[in-house]
Amino acid sequence: MYDFTPTPGQPKSALYRDLLEAALAITEGETDAVANMANCAALLAGFLSDLNWSGFYRMIGDELVLGPFAGRPACIRIALGKGVCGAAAATGKTQLVADVHAFPGHIACDAASRSELVVPVRRGGAVIAVIDLDSPLLARFDAEDAAGIEALAAAIADRI
Repeated sequence: MYDFTPTPGQPKSALYRDLLEAALAITEGETDAVANMANCAALLAGFLSDLNWSGFYRMIGDELVLGPFAGRPACIRIALGKGVCGAAAATGKTQLVADVHAFPGHIACDAASRSELVVPVRRGGAVIAVIDLDSPLLARFDAEDAAGIEALAAAIADRI
């Protein structure tokens, strides 16, 4: 049995270190990408506060398709370049959005979402998925969150 519980009040650097260690531990030796994404989505939801959605969109052909997640039902398909997730996949760059309603072309899968962090997952130089985090709080995410999720994305790229 796994018991991955974040330490209350710890600095973000320690939180993201613990999240990364948990993700590597729970995915070690497992070859099923869906199982690994599902466990990572659950870890994100458990480790990070003030989220209303955490999960993956997978690159299938020339669009993003919903993968494992924690939260309310979500948009199933997102075209490259559309919304925050599509922008991250198309550019290969992390999207840190303080106010999603100010983001041109934002796709409102959940009206409660007010800020978003989307990090591309790359394998062999190609974007294979994105990690998407939504929050009901404005400006919930900062550069330290982006760096922590980017480290996670790099570490699990060969496992999803």
